[in-house]
Amino acid sequence: KAAYRRGDYATAVRETRPLAEQGIAEAQYVLASMHARGLGVAKDAAEAVKWFRKAADQGHAIAQNNLGAAYAQGEGIAKDDAEAVNWYRRAADQGFAVAQSNLGGAYAQGRGVARDEAEAVMWYRKSADQANARAQQALRRLGLR
Repeated sequence: KAAYRRGDYATAVRETRPLAEQGIAEAQYVLASMHARGLGVAKDAAEAVKWFRKAADQGHAIAQNNLGAAYAQGEGIAKDDAEAVNWYRRAADQGFAVAQSNLGGAYAQGRGVARDEAEAVMWYRKSADQANARAQQALRRLGLR
């Protein structure tokens, strides 16, 4: 973590990869993030998805949300809104505010699920209650906050 924090991404990759390969979810998430952003490695969305999935399968909420976003955007994997919702829901159920907002957006727009304003509002509120600005804005747009 120290190498990553000081911006020495090449060292961070060398230190993180063995831990990720040993199955440590946080290391898998960090390695995925580095591939997604091109930090210390070439930017590679497919490689990022591979590592996000490994961490997500272990219940890592941020990795689950990021895997959902990859599906929603079709980055590194085929676009699949229903699969995006599946991963957003897993992270949202753990209380991760960003995923709750993303899930609210899916319901508000009918992406990957049937459009359902009440469900959208419920997820936006859960997220907004954790001070997520995007969810708060969405509620304001709906005239609810």
